[in-house]
Amino acid sequence: MNASRDEITLEIAAVAARLVVEDGLEYAAAKRRAVKQMGLPARTPLPDNAVLDAAVREDIAVFCPESQAVELRALRELALVWMERLQTFRPHVGGAVWHGTATRHSDIYLQLFCDDPKAPEWTLLDHRVEYHPGTVNGWRGEPVEALTLRTRCEALSQWTLVHLMVHGHDDLRGALRPDAQGRKPRGDAASLRHLISQAGEEGA
Repeated sequence: MNASRDEITLEIAAVAARLVVEDGLEYAAAKRRAVKQMGLPARTPLPDNAVLDAAVREDIAVFCPESQAVELRALRELALVWMERLQTFRPHVGGAVWHGTATRHSDIYLQLFCDDPKAPEWTLLDHRVEYHPGTVNGWRGEPVEALTLRTRCEALSQWTLVHLMVHGHDDLRGALRPDAQGRKPRGDAASLRHLISQAGEEGA
C-alpha cells in the first residue's frame, strides 16, 4: 500500500462523506462502511469527526449545494414543529439538522430534558402518536432512552424519523458545553428559528 496514512484517512473520509450525504448514515456507521467498501483492514485508523465533517461539507458544496439547502430548511422546520409540540420538555435539536449538513435522508434528533423521564412517553400516548422505544448512547457514552416516531415531511413529500432522547432535567447544563471543534452541540427552538431566518436571508 503506497498511500500514506494521512492520504488513506482522507480517502476514508471522502467515501464516508458520500454515505452521510446520500444515505443519511451517522458518522460512526459511515466510517465503518467506508472502510469495508474500500477493502481495508477492520483496524484501519479512522478519520476523526472533524475531518469527516469537513469532507461532508465539501461534498455538499460540490455536488448538491442548492438541493441540500432546501432539504435542510425543510427538516429544520419539521424539527421546530416537534420542538413546539414538546416544549414542556425543554427540547434541543442536535445532529446534522442543527449543524447544517442534513439532507432528505437524515433523521431528526431531539434531546428532551425532563423532571419525570416517563412524561414524554405519556404525552405521545395521550396524543395517540405511535413510537418505538429503544436505547442509544448519550454524549457521555451512557445509555439513554430514545423514543422514535415517524412523521410526514410535506415539504419533501416523504416520511422522516424523529428520535427523542430523554434526559434528566439536570443534564441540560452539560448538554450545552462546546464540542471538540468549539461548536455549540445543540440548540433550543429560539436558536433553531434564528438559523432558519439567517439561512433565508443569505439565500435571498
